[in-house]
Amino acid sequence: RAPAVPEVVHTDDSVSSLVDVDSPHISSVPSDFESQEIKTETQKDRIEHEAEAAERKTKEEAAKAAQKAKDAKAAAKAKGGRAAHKFRQNSDNPVVIGNLVVSAAVATALGVGIYKKYTAGEFSWKVGGIFAGVVGLFGVADYYVSQYLFQKYPPKK
Repeated sequence: RAPAVPEVVHTDDSVSSLVDVDSPHISSVPSDFESQEIKTETQKDRIEHEAEAAERKTKEEAAKAAQKAKDAKAAAKAKGGRAAHKFRQNSDNPVVIGNLVVSAAVATALGVGIYKKYTAGEFSWKVGGIFAGVVGLFGVADYYVSQYLFQKYPPKK
């Protein structure tokens, strides 16, 4: 005779983790699912995390820009203070006084000339260009004449 076939012992403990077969296997989605911007919870979480990261980055960049602006302001203020101090030191230098007088005279003459052209209706782009060229030529000439005169009358440091 053959030996007896072993039997499987049935227990109810093993069926508790099984999927409920009575529930529908296909889940339905709304008809506008394809047109929805966010389709899944994972996608929603990813978009939220990206927005938070972008906000942190924007705040960091803003803080860096604010610090950079503050540093630039301090540097400009210091440079302006040095320039004002240097100007006060050299206020009795004849080259500086001459530059102020000549610059004021040229600016006045050009302003009156432009005003006369404007009131006569003769002011155009061409005339404006000519006046701008005169300003440029004056600036170049003033620079070289001042450099020459500063050798004779050196500025105070």
